[in-house]
Amino acid sequence: MDKLRLDRETGMNSLNNTSLKPYNTFGIDQHASEIWEIHTDADVQQMVTQLGQKKLLILGGGSNILLTRDFDGVVVLNRLKGLHGKPLEDQRVLVSARAGENWHKFVLWTLENNWYGLENLSLIPGCVGAAPMQNIGAYGVEIKDLFHSLDAVHLQTGEHRTFSREECQFGYRESIFKRELAGQYLITDVRFILSKQAQVHTAYGAIADELRHMGIENPSPSDVSNAVIAIRSSKLPNPAEIGNAGSFFKNPVVEMALVQKLQANYPSLPVYPVDENHAKVAAGWLIEQAGWKGFEKEGRYGVHKKQALVLVHYRNATGIEIWKLSEDIIRDVEHKFGIALEREVNIL
Repeated sequence: MDKLRLDRETGMNSLNNTSLKPYNTFGIDQHASEIWEIHTDADVQQMVTQLGQKKLLILGGGSNILLTRDFDGVVVLNRLKGLHGKPLEDQRVLVSARAGENWHKFVLWTLENNWYGLENLSLIPGCVGAAPMQNIGAYGVEIKDLFHSLDAVHLQTGEHRTFSREECQFGYRESIFKRELAGQYLITDVRFILSKQAQVHTAYGAIADELRHMGIENPSPSDVSNAVIAIRSSKLPNPAEIGNAGSFFKNPVVEMALVQKLQANYPSLPVYPVDENHAKVAAGWLIEQAGWKGFEKEGRYGVHKKQALVLVHYRNATGIEIWKLSEDIIRDVEHKFGIALEREVNIL
């Protein structure tokens, strides 16, 4: 991998015309015109000054993107680091993390400090800055449940702005930063309200079963974190070994009438009620029932053999090939079940 070097013009570490393969967890070999690396707030302001009319792509861990083409612009690697906790009243704490911090390491840090709430979100890949953009969630917990606010910089004006929970307009795996404000801001800091009192959530998914397997009857938040890590490790491939971006598709939210119709033919269909008229259906189950789990194309790419939600890159595949595979899956699932899957991974 080429080493980023200090650019005298921008004042930042940079490379020209280089591969993005080391910077995306799918390991797709597409190129960018320029790569800039930001470590400080001064770097952020310098980035805004130098950007001009250049196209911009911001990457943290590169764990939620599929590259299907070269990028004729600047890729900015967000490497802002820093963690801080401020005690509040009522056994609460305001925890702040800079956007370039690794998400899983951040969760472990909160547990080490006996600040609780994020343990169900252990081992989710990526960096802190991407968490509110996606409203990441797992095992019954979403970012919006614990989110306080975030700071961001407008990429054209350099203006600093703080966004409240309401202003982020969180939805299922989305926020205002994936809709109206897409591509307009760089997130620099994210804050959460956590608790000094342990309140574990074990009802969702296989957490309770894993804890029983571990011989734990009265789990602590750290026990829940360990259970989640074990579950995810057993089902999801390590990006360092097999290229992937975690769950490729969202769990679809559909009308209850369709759910009831499907349950009549498929009693084992996993369903999670959302409200009186809608329920969330397990996308992985739909994909598996459509026959795609374990699919492999010439040993180069396919669908993971243990988790149908995960598309994988073994070797020498292109982003276009993986995108076309996702299209085939979407088409088959809609034909079989009448449900249109939506990609969770961003496509470039």
